[in-house]
Amino acid sequence: MRIGISKDIHRLVKGRPLILGGVKIDHDLGLLGHSDADVVLHAVSEAIYGALALGDLGTHFSDKDPSNKNLNSEVIVKHAVKQMSELNYEVSNLDVQIVCESPKLAPYILKMRENIAKLIFTKIENISIKATTNEGLGPVGQNEAIEAVACVLLKEKN
Repeated sequence: MRIGISKDIHRLVKGRPLILGGVKIDHDLGLLGHSDADVVLHAVSEAIYGALALGDLGTHFSDKDPSNKNLNSEVIVKHAVKQMSELNYEVSNLDVQIVCESPKLAPYILKMRENIAKLIFTKIENISIKATTNEGLGPVGQNEAIEAVACVLLKEKN
């Protein structure tokens, strides 16, 4: 068994879509980043890389590389999963916490779980996603950013 944990945060801005867990969220602000800035998929990918001791997200997808501009974060997850599979591991379970003041994410959580389960080749029952606020504190609490924390447990394939 191997455990990985990761946190990602991106600033909210006008003129960008809000994508979390590979799901487009109805909101007037989106996340600023070199890629599509999906903090959920970034945290998931980096947790997998961490569990495998393969470095961080920037090691695999540099923000200095122009080919990564506006990259769909599902590509990043697929890369992490490919690395995981090549090392003979699979996801036992994944726990994600999204922290934001708005929008309310309850209507989107099931779709995020379904999407991530497909991306990492596991059952939806192995995916937990929770949303909370930062109680008005810091940049997340002031609705300037959204962050996500992911913890993954990998197990060797049979």
